[in-house]
Amino acid sequence: MIRVVITGVCGRMGRCITRGIAQHADMQLIGAVQYPSHPQIGNDAGIVAGTGEIGVAITGKLDDVLHCSDVVIDFSKPKATLEHLQQIVNADKALVLGTTGFSPDELATIKTLASQIRCVMAPNMSLGVNVMLQALELIAKTLGNDYNIEVIEAHHNHKADSPSGTALRVAETITTAFEQDLDEVGVYGRHGIVGARPKKQIGIHAVRGGDIAGDHTVMFATEGEQLSVVHRAHSPEAFAKGAIRAAKWVIDAPKGLHDVSEVLF
Repeated sequence: MIRVVITGVCGRMGRCITRGIAQHADMQLIGAVQYPSHPQIGNDAGIVAGTGEIGVAITGKLDDVLHCSDVVIDFSKPKATLEHLQQIVNADKALVLGTTGFSPDELATIKTLASQIRCVMAPNMSLGVNVMLQALELIAKTLGNDYNIEVIEAHHNHKADSPSGTALRVAETITTAFEQDLDEVGVYGRHGIVGARPKKQIGIHAVRGGDIAGDHTVMFATEGEQLSVVHRAHSPEAFAKGAIRAAKWVIDAPKGLHDVSEVLF
């Protein structure tokens, strides 16, 4: 039996993962964590997720439940994730990290800490997105810089970070294929008289509205033709399935920071 703790359990992803774990006979949710002032503290995580009572009360402290766990699935906020990660390292537990919106300095800290434990980290846990990333690497190498590249992402109106971590991973995949630096060629939205589009520029655009689970479109455009690659998530279940699969994989993985592609392929 794999004993799981979810941090950020009251969020969209946390509730979805709670429902998903209930469908796996070899997994048990033994801890549910949310920030200490959240109104659901003390309530049953199953009731909050809509699956019915499961006997797991939501707590504001990861340390309350960490020692009993095998793996933590973290979909919280960057500041909370960094605090959780240090506690997980101290307890030598495994981690599936799906939180996004980190600064470069925070990412550097995560890489240092995560190297000491078994950790899977990815901005998007869905199988479809990770297949798309592999395809984009091939497309970019094949088409080269003769095509203008634009990345457009859309998410629900509660998403805090912009652009999405997936959009950034998409852009990084393409710039790596071109041996470019995203910091030098990336442009985040456009406004005003910006002049002609530079050849090597990669545009990244964010849309927020309604309950969009996650749309990502990558457009390769040149004179005479356009190629678009599109991934649409219809619900958070697409990401929850990947996160649960990663949790099963990571407990027996070598120590170090792993990408979700190692889990899925």
